[in-house]
Amino acid sequence: MEAKNVWKDYTARQLKECEALNREYKEFLDAGKTERECVDVIISMAEEKGYVELSEKLKGRARLKKGDKVYAVNMNKSVTVFNIGSGPLSDGMNILGAHIDSPRMDVKSNPLYEDSSIAYLDTHYYGGVKKYQWVTIPLSLHGVIVKKDGTTVILDIGEDDDDPVFFVSDLLIHLASKQMEKKGSEVIEGEALDIIVGNRPLVVKGKKGDDGKEDKDPVKAMILKVLKDDYGVEEEDFLSAELEVVPAGKARDAGLDRSMILAYGQDDRVCAFTSLYAFLQCSDVKRTSCLILTDKEEIGSVGATGMTSLFFENTIAKLIDKEGTYSELKLRDCLANSCMLSSDVNAAYDPSYASSFDKRNASYMGGGMVFSKFTGSRGKSGSNDANAEYIAYLRKVLDDAKVSYQIAELGKVDIGGGGTIAYIMAKYGMNVIDAGVAVLNMHAPYEATSKADVYETMRGYVAFLNAPGM
Repeated sequence: MEAKNVWKDYTARQLKECEALNREYKEFLDAGKTERECVDVIISMAEEKGYVELSEKLKGRARLKKGDKVYAVNMNKSVTVFNIGSGPLSDGMNILGAHIDSPRMDVKSNPLYEDSSIAYLDTHYYGGVKKYQWVTIPLSLHGVIVKKDGTTVILDIGEDDDDPVFFVSDLLIHLASKQMEKKGSEVIEGEALDIIVGNRPLVVKGKKGDDGKEDKDPVKAMILKVLKDDYGVEEEDFLSAELEVVPAGKARDAGLDRSMILAYGQDDRVCAFTSLYAFLQCSDVKRTSCLILTDKEEIGSVGATGMTSLFFENTIAKLIDKEGTYSELKLRDCLANSCMLSSDVNAAYDPSYASSFDKRNASYMGGGMVFSKFTGSRGKSGSNDANAEYIAYLRKVLDDAKVSYQIAELGKVDIGGGGTIAYIMAKYGMNVIDAGVAVLNMHAPYEATSKADVYETMRGYVAFLNAPGM
């Protein structure tokens, strides 16, 4: 079977729809560079379509009924959305599940220091990254600082044209002979990924330290003054802060033909956006649909906001209770009878690194929506392995909707591998398969996708949500 390029078959109307969708996608990427920012955008988009917070729905006495549209937020970092269908929840749901966290650098709890008249913020990288890719590029700072009195200060520095940006320095090539001999994993050490935030010392005329000398760290003192004056925070407030360092700048069209998008965080926000967009288009569904946009996938889906937490399961229990028929058995039936697309990306075939791919079983940019029967490493370690019956069902659903798709693996068998949230959801006994967009430069500061794949994946999600279930 030869790879197909979906661009060849598009009508003028489809090209127009594709371009309009991708404009909205770029706006989504620009507005949501962190999990918290994504959740804010997601809630805003859902509420515009009539969705209400589940906690408000639970206050009333009315039973859950067809057409009810609710969402539940978990610690401002993940959100689950439901569109209630005509049948009982115990019959199962059609579920889309993506993650909204991406590789980045997190600011440490005691981060600010000065060395040789340069002020730094100490960081700890998050997720799988090639550390050398994060030096000498403009970086922005996003997140929250929560003070002891409960006040939350929101930081978003480096995205506006007038904002300052930050960066990690690298050694000039003239002095880098020993550095260039190191392995790629050692060229830049993790502890060297500290961002430079200042160089100007604080000068206060007539003021000296207790020993009669100038301040020991005047550049650090200047940064603290800026933080105090502009944001009202003290150094100790870093102890209760969540600050993420990400590439600065907007999502951009790529290529002379503008056929691609180059941007930070497309793994997995390309699937989060297309899942959300498709979900909000399907206003009237027969079978209850569910959208999960979760956190912490890049570090194993752990923690209170990751997919391994009980938040999702507890939320389903509340919905069944609102039906007026709760039992543990109905909860288990709901989960087991559900069908899910684990909305996650695959690695696009890269001719420049062809030796890492099985060309016959790779995903291609412009090839449409990608299904991955299994992920995992080498001998499918840590993988969900979808059943043939489920794949056949999905093939018919997409073929009937005239959606272009491809089926692929991540790379050659012994090269490496990766995982998604699919195996976590499969533990309930539901049918699950990974389905999303092919991404070039995956996990780099700037990743690339085909606009056609974004469009086809959204269409595939719509077809799945409208399907009757197995």
